[in-house]
Amino acid sequence: MTSLQVQARALGDPTRHEVFRYLVDADRPVDVAELTDHFGLNHNAIRQHLAKLVDAALVIEETAPRAGRGRPRLVYRLDPATESRWGVTGPYERLSLWLAEVVRTGERPVEVGRRAGRRQRLGSSDVADPVHELSDQMARHGFEPAVRQRGATVDITLQTCPFVSTALADPDTVCELHLGIAYGLADGIGGIEVDELVPKDPRRAHCRLRCHLTSE
Repeated sequence: MTSLQVQARALGDPTRHEVFRYLVDADRPVDVAELTDHFGLNHNAIRQHLAKLVDAALVIEETAPRAGRGRPRLVYRLDPATESRWGVTGPYERLSLWLAEVVRTGERPVEVGRRAGRRQRLGSSDVADPVHELSDQMARHGFEPAVRQRGATVDITLQTCPFVSTALADPDTVCELHLGIAYGLADGIGGIEVDELVPKDPRRAHCRLRCHLTSE
C-alpha cells in the first residue's frame, strides 16, 4: 500500500479527520487532554486516532518541555511534510509562495524569508528557552533540527532539507530563504541571534545554523 493510500485510509474515519483538522487549525503542539476535552472522547480513543495519524506520517508525536515534576507530556502537531492535497499548505506550496514574493517585490530571498519567519512568530508569547523555541519553530518547517549548545554558542544542524529538489537547482536562493526564516524566527523569539548558515549538499542535508544567546 502506498503512503498516499495509507494517509487516505487514516483520514477516512470522520472523527480521525476532525482530530487532524483540529491539529491543522491549532498550528501549535496539542496534547491528549486538550483533544479529549474538545471532542468529548476518552483518552484511549484519542490516542488510537493519533497513533493512526502518526503511522500515516500526517502528524508528529513529540515530548513537550518538562514543567515541574512528573512525566513530560506528549504533544502532537502537523507533520510539515504533509501534502496540500489534504487541505493544508504543503512544503512546496509554501516555497512557491515565497519565490513568487521574491519575483514580485524584487527583494533578496533572505528578506522574504525573514518576513515569513516573523509572521510565524506573530502574536506568540514570550518563551523561557529561546534555543528550544527556535529549534521547535524550525522543526515546524520540516528541517528536523538537532541542537548542540556550548555555553552561549548554539549550533543547530538541519538534518533534512524540505525543498531538496529546488535546492539542487538553485541552492543560493533556497539557502537564503532558509537563513531568512531563521533570522525572522530569532527576531520574534528574542534572546538568540543567528550568525550564519553553513550550507551542505541538499541531498545529504545537515546544513548548520550557527547562533548565539544574547543578554536579552
